[in-house]
Amino acid sequence: MGGRALRALLPARCLLCGGAGAAGRDLCAGCQADLPRNNTCCARCALPLAHAAAQCGECLRREPAFSRAWAPFRYGHPLDLLEARFKFRRDLAAGRVLSELFVDSAQREPSLARPQRLLCVPLHATRLRERGFNQALELARPLASALGIPLDLHLLTRTRPTAAQTGLDARARRRNLRGAFAVVAPGNIPDHVAILDDVMTTGSTLNECARVLLRAGVRQVDVWALARAPARS
Repeated sequence: MGGRALRALLPARCLLCGGAGAAGRDLCAGCQADLPRNNTCCARCALPLAHAAAQCGECLRREPAFSRAWAPFRYGHPLDLLEARFKFRRDLAAGRVLSELFVDSAQREPSLARPQRLLCVPLHATRLRERGFNQALELARPLASALGIPLDLHLLTRTRPTAAQTGLDARARRRNLRGAFAVVAPGNIPDHVAILDDVMTTGSTLNECARVLLRAGVRQVDVWALARAPARS
């Protein structure tokens, strides 16, 4: 029996609390209401803030390469539980719920500019073999389909593996990523793209991707992430 047919026969169950799912989704209304929305943030990089601002202190100190970041959720409890199940345990049900939340948020965001193409942060072949899938790509596919935006899997590539960014300061993160990405088809460059990742932590990876794309001739690069991590204290 196909996955869709099976879902139609089985009642939706909340992946977080085990209760009955709401609106056919494996997430109950209460747990969905508990997901931390990123409503108050920096308009440039989507960093969660106590008060909304056109640019946060970090953007004023070092202007991002991308034009604007959009992240509908803050990375925190209980969204982080769904993200961990999807990313590290290959839980497809959790990935489906995250995709549905992403699509719903994008369709309800009137100020979200539609790019000519949607890209996702590429994984190096070594990391892809280890993990078995690219979580950013799995989120990008349904979002591109729902919004009617072509998904480009070939324009941007990862040229070398990089060390984990965790524990590195801002300068070390930038140094770690230099030369890690390249544009493959420089003769076929769109004017406006959005590059997607599941979680935007410091923004170093997405910013480096934007820098490479702009250098190749893209005029506007936006950044989309399902969730934005708060600033580290």
